[in-house]
Amino acid sequence: MLDIMEIQKILPHRYPFLYVDRILEVEPGKRIVGLKNVTFDEHFFQGHFPGRPIMPGVLIVEAMAQVAGILVHKTVETNDKMVYFMSIDKVKFRKPVVPGDQLMLEVEPIQSRGSVHKFKGEAKVEGKLVCEAEFMAMTARE
Repeated sequence: MLDIMEIQKILPHRYPFLYVDRILEVEPGKRIVGLKNVTFDEHFFQGHFPGRPIMPGVLIVEAMAQVAGILVHKTVETNDKMVYFMSIDKVKFRKPVVPGDQLMLEVEPIQSRGSVHKFKGEAKVEGKLVCEAEFMAMTARE
């Protein structure tokens, strides 16, 4: 398990763009489970949408990508390399995510070739699927 302090040692993201609060499980090369507590004071709720706050779908996918970035760092030697988001495919948004939800982010690798990694991710709230996607990332020097 990784807390927010350990996550910040791995990811370059910071408030307001860090979308993972804790890593609950990590099996290097196999899977990772992260947690995002969705609170009412998130910056994006000011405009999305006033009176009916819903977490933007692209930020749910970004949260999955951040969790995948941690998996890459725990799986391969990254040293002074960054993990960069490359592509998104097969995205489906199934239910809205609202303040008070705990977003469970489950990611597993599909394929890795050199510095390019492909993943399948699922986001769940109370065990119910709210988003799924396949996406790619690459490691490269800053």
